[in-house]
Amino acid sequence: KQWYQRRVRGNNPDYFALMVANTLVGNWNRAQGGGKTLPSQFARKIHDMGAAQSYMAFNTCYKDTGLWGVYGVCEPANDELRRFIGAVQAEWRRIYRSASPGEVQRAKNMLKTLMLAQCDGTTAVCEDIGRQMLTYSRRIPLAEIDARIEAVTPEIMKKVMWEYVYDAEPVVVGLGCTEGLPDYSLIKFQQTSGFD
Repeated sequence: KQWYQRRVRGNNPDYFALMVANTLVGNWNRAQGGGKTLPSQFARKIHDMGAAQSYMAFNTCYKDTGLWGVYGVCEPANDELRRFIGAVQAEWRRIYRSASPGEVQRAKNMLKTLMLAQCDGTTAVCEDIGRQMLTYSRRIPLAEIDARIEAVTPEIMKKVMWEYVYDAEPVVVGLGCTEGLPDYSLIKFQQTSGFD
């Protein structure tokens, strides 16, 4: 297992742009199949490469810090871990360089749908209220969440990806059989060398 992380506070104005970026990256599991019909370009790429058993983009925010990145489960053999990390970095570069307005709009629509679906039922609504109170010290109305998501543009995505992906130290954590985990200096070099 491998964690790849960045941080941003929940009350940071870049939070929703990072959530849209996470939606572009998406998630995938070999058991779900999908292949060419997956909505995320990255999910289709990982499926075709066979570079992971599963992965999930995440953004966990708190009042004063947060974790943002991709969690992946890879086989120790067959160089999967190195290929997976390289693919994550390549996807982040692709989002930085060339996320199209249509692609960003689809991700925004999907994010709004996912956020609404997470509040289905009283337990989920209570959890959401608690999370928002801890993060923002208030409950954010749905109209404000919608407006913040809609405000994300490809230009904002580029700025945010530069600030939090390129212009920051990567954090990597390996659990389990980590012999295939590349040296940190190589990961750091690949993180910064591929951006324009």
